[in-house]
Amino acid sequence: MSLYYFRISNGRFSGAADLGSEFESREAAWAEMTKVCANLVSGISRSLKQNAEWQMELLDEAKQPVFRIRLVAESPGC
Repeated sequence: MSLYYFRISNGRFSGAADLGSEFESREAAWAEMTKVCANLVSGISRSLKQNAEWQMELLDEAKQPVFRIRLVAESPGC
């Protein structure tokens, strides 16, 4: 089992969990990340400002990114 951490960034604000979660594999960690993200995205998207970004990362034991999901609100050409 490997230890992973979640980090959420919203604009210039970012925070990682202090307590890690153990998963049997990278695939299991990815599956959990997508479930958590799916539960959060509807609320995040309702308050997302124009030209803003929200992201969730899954970090390994060394707190290095393994996976990243980004939600970006862009105004092309502005």
